[in-house]
Amino acid sequence: MGGSERSLKIVQPQDGLKGTPQTQPCRGLAAPHHLRLPRAPIHGLGHLQVWGTHSSAFPPAVFGMVPFLNSILGTMLPMLGMAKQDHMKSVFCYALQHFSESIQEYVANLDQAPDPTVRKDTFCNEIFSAYEVLFNSWLQHREPKLRLAVVEALGAMSYLMPGEKLEEQLPKLIPAVLSLYKKHTESFYISKSLCQILEASVDIGSRSLDMQLDALLGTLHPQICTPADPAVPLTVKNHTEVLRCFTVLACSFPDRVLTFLLPKLESSSERTRVGTLLIMRQIINSAPSQMEIKKPFILSSMKLPLQDSNNKVRRAVVQVISAMAHHGYLEQPGGEAMLEFLVRQCALPSDAPQKPLPDADEPTSDSVRSISVNTLLLLSTTVDRMNNVLWPYLLEFITPVQFTNALTPICKSLMHLSVKKREEGGNASLIPYDLNGNLPSPHALTTRLLVVSSRPYTGDGRGAAALRLLQALCCSVHPALEQLWSKRVPVLVERIEENTDKSLHLEEWEEELLLLLQETLAAVSDNAWICHFGTEMCRQLNGYNGFPTEKNFLYKCIGTTLGACVSKELVQKQLQELLETARYNEEAEWEGLASCFGICAINHLEETLAKLEDFVRSDVFKKSVGLFSIFKDRSDHEVEKIKSALILCYGFVAAHAPRELLLSRVEADILRNISQYFSTKVLGIKVETKVPSDAAQQNLWLCSL
Repeated sequence: MGGSERSLKIVQPQDGLKGTPQTQPCRGLAAPHHLRLPRAPIHGLGHLQVWGTHSSAFPPAVFGMVPFLNSILGTMLPMLGMAKQDHMKSVFCYALQHFSESIQEYVANLDQAPDPTVRKDTFCNEIFSAYEVLFNSWLQHREPKLRLAVVEALGAMSYLMPGEKLEEQLPKLIPAVLSLYKKHTESFYISKSLCQILEASVDIGSRSLDMQLDALLGTLHPQICTPADPAVPLTVKNHTEVLRCFTVLACSFPDRVLTFLLPKLESSSERTRVGTLLIMRQIINSAPSQMEIKKPFILSSMKLPLQDSNNKVRRAVVQVISAMAHHGYLEQPGGEAMLEFLVRQCALPSDAPQKPLPDADEPTSDSVRSISVNTLLLLSTTVDRMNNVLWPYLLEFITPVQFTNALTPICKSLMHLSVKKREEGGNASLIPYDLNGNLPSPHALTTRLLVVSSRPYTGDGRGAAALRLLQALCCSVHPALEQLWSKRVPVLVERIEENTDKSLHLEEWEEELLLLLQETLAAVSDNAWICHFGTEMCRQLNGYNGFPTEKNFLYKCIGTTLGACVSKELVQKQLQELLETARYNEEAEWEGLASCFGICAINHLEETLAKLEDFVRSDVFKKSVGLFSIFKDRSDHEVEKIKSALILCYGFVAAHAPRELLLSRVEADILRNISQYFSTKVLGIKVETKVPSDAAQQNLWLCSL
C-alpha cells in the first residue's frame, strides 16, 4: 500500500507510549515553528502523529526541511530499535523514505537551495545506521505490509548510503529484495525499490553488481512476461519499474543483457516472446548509445518474430519497429525487412464477422492493423531521419495486389514524403529510378492509382489518397502532366469528399476518371509512352482477378489507351492477348472485355473487327484442340460462354464505333461472322437463328446499351 495511506492509518496516538514530547529548536537556520522536533527520553518513542506529520510535510517543503534533517535523524535513530509494534515501524519506514527522497531533491536543485553547503554525504552515516535496523531486523518480518514499507524505504535510502557500505551490502541486499517477489503478489513496491538500488549501485561504479546479474535477469524477465492488467494500476506501474531496471542493466551490461534476451525471441511461449519484445523496445529507446554497435545483431535476431502469426507478438513487433525507426535501426542493412513487415500488418484483412469473439486481452487483426497504420503515418510525418528510408521505398508496395488493403496509409505517407522532398528543392521530389531498380514504372504507378480510384470509398477511402499521390507524382510520371493534373485532380478529390458511398454515382464517376485518362494521353502526345502505358495496363489485368468491378474499369482504361495508340500492330497484339487471356467462365468479366473492344473501336474499328474475326475463326470453339493450342479442352457450357462474351464484344463495337464507318461493315464483318460461327444448343438440338440484317444491326446496338 502507498505511503500516504499508511500514514493516515497510524498517526493516532497509541496506548502504552511513555514520555512527553518536548520541542527543541534545530541548529543552524532558525527552525519554523511548525517544524519543531520531538525530543523524547531514551525510554520513549514520542508521539507517532508528529513523525507522520513531519515526514508528510517534507515533499512540499524540501528547502525548508532538509537543512534541519540531521537533528530529526538524530532524534529518530535511537527510537528505531525500541519500536516493537508493526504500525510504529511502518511510520518510521514511511518517514525515512520521504526524508531520503527530500534529500535527493534538495541536492539535485542546489542552485535554488537556501543552504548550498548541504550535500548527500551530510546524511550518509545516519541513513546507514537506519538501514542496518531496517534490513537486518525488519525486512524479514512476517507481516507483508511491513515488509513492503521496509523495502520502499530501503530503495530511497540506498542513494544516500556511503558508497563503500552500499558496495559491501549489495551481495546481501539484492538477493533479499529479489526473494520478496515470491512472497508478494503485488510487486510494484519491490520493483520500484530494486530499480533505486540498481541506480545507486551504478552511480558508485559497483563491481559486485556483475555477480548479481544472472539472478536479476532471471527474476525480472518473468515480471514483464506476466501481462499487466489496465484495470489494476499497480500492475501497470510494476511493468514500468521493471522496464526501468532493464534500462539500468542494459546501460551497464549491454552484451550480457542482449545475450540473455535475444534467444528468448525464439521461445515457444507467446508470453515470453511478447515480454521480451517489450523489453527490447525499452532498451532500444532508453539505452541508445550502448545499443549503437549492437544494431546489426538486434536486427538479425528479429527474423523469427517477423514471421510470427500471433497478434500479440505482431503488435509488440510493430512497437519495436517504431522504436527502431527513431534510433536509426531501419537505416541499417535489414531495416527494409522491418518496414515490409509493418506494411504487411497495414494490409491485414479484417476479422471475419462470424469468427467467435476473442479473449478480452487478445488483439484482433483490426487492432494490429490500426496500430500499424498509425505507426507508418507517424514515421512518415514526424521522424525526419526516416524520410530517405521511406522515400522512395514505399512506392514498391503500390502495385503488388497483396498490399491492396494498405494502399490508403501508403499513399498518405508517400504524399507527406513527396511534400517534404519538394521543399528540399531541385529534383528531390522526382522518383530516383537510377538508384532503385525495384521501383514500379511511372506507367505502373499511374495504372494502379487510377484503377483503385474507381472505387473511391473502399479501403478507408483510398480513392482520395490515391489521386492526391498521383498528382504529387505528376512530374515523375511525365513532365507534361503537371498543369493538367494540378487543375483536374483536386476537382475529382473534392467530388469524393462531397459525396458518400451511397450518393456517388459510380458510372458517372468512372466516366470522369476515363476523361482524365483521355486528357492525360492527349497532354503527353507521345506514341511510345502511350504504347508502353497500354502494355502495362494489360500486364496488370490478372492482378484484379477477384476484384471484378476494378478489373472491368481497367478494361475500359485499356480500351481508352489503345484507342489513343498510333501503332496498329501494337493494338492488334494487345487485343489478341486480351481475347486469349480473358476469364470467360466469369460472366462479370464479359462486360469489361466488351467495353474495351467498344472503346478501342472508336479509333481502331478495322483492327478491332479484324482481331475479333481472327479469334472466332481460330480453334476457340472446338471442344478438343491440339497439343500446342493455347486453349484447353472445354465443355459445351464453356464454349457457349465464350460465344456469349464475343457477341457482347460485337455489340459494344457496334454501339461505340463511328456510325459513318460502321454501316458499311455491319453486314460484311459483323452479321456474317455471327451467323456463321455463333449458335446455341437447346436439348441437344443445334439451333441457328438468322436475323435480317437491319434487325440484327439494331439488336447489336441495343444489347450494348
